[in-house]
Amino acid sequence: METPPLKILYQDDYLVAIHKPTGLLVHRSPVDRRETRFAMAMLRDQLGRWVYPVHRLDKPTSGVLLFALDAETAKHVGSQFEQQSVRKRYLAIVRGHPPLGGIIRHAIADIDDLNSRRKRPDAEPQPALTLYHRLATRELPVSVDKRYSTSRYALMDLAPRSGRRHQLRRHLKHISHPIIGDTTYGKGPHNRFFKEQFGVDRLLLAAYQLSLSHPGTGAPLILQAPLEGRFLDAVTALDWLPELPSAARPDPANPALDLT
Repeated sequence: METPPLKILYQDDYLVAIHKPTGLLVHRSPVDRRETRFAMAMLRDQLGRWVYPVHRLDKPTSGVLLFALDAETAKHVGSQFEQQSVRKRYLAIVRGHPPLGGIIRHAIADIDDLNSRRKRPDAEPQPALTLYHRLATRELPVSVDKRYSTSRYALMDLAPRSGRRHQLRRHLKHISHPIIGDTTYGKGPHNRFFKEQFGVDRLLLAAYQLSLSHPGTGAPLILQAPLEGRFLDAVTALDWLPELPSAARPDPANPALDLT
């Protein structure tokens, strides 16, 4: 079966942004040596020119992924990420009902590329900060965890202020509200429930907005990726569509692709 083209969210003479599907690596990595599909190579072939990644998303995370179209632009935008001046916003569905809002300050050590459950032996924990806001909650009359007669879930808006590996997934686990579909830091019974009940078999984490200064003009640039595919299915099933931020709501004029 022919692979569908990547969905381009934005393109000019300096940058191109795509809506990365879940399950796609940004580039070749020891994380998955058997993988043969990479966003960088696919986009290069689709555009017929070289592209330069300026940041990355975890393989199971979907959403806005930005590339530069030349080395100088890549350096300029990369420095914005290093200086933490790029603003990133994510949506996640988590287990439980977290507080309405808050800040997670929890240092994170780098992890082994070949085993995301293991910290690098020489790695010292580095400061990491995440802002969060609870958008919606739902309590279902189903006992997924046998200790409780019901099961609670929440829709979260997350804004990392640092860029540590797996930061959001590890921070949500740290506050005991792991992301649904996370096979490394999450809870198997809840992951299985979402697969059986809603047909959702993916990490429910998506980068829906990326804000930076345009490398050519210096003007603010806001890139947005409305929810699609199975993530949107889960939000719809839980009656959370009205609670989505405007940037994450489906665009009727731009039909969704099945990004699972």
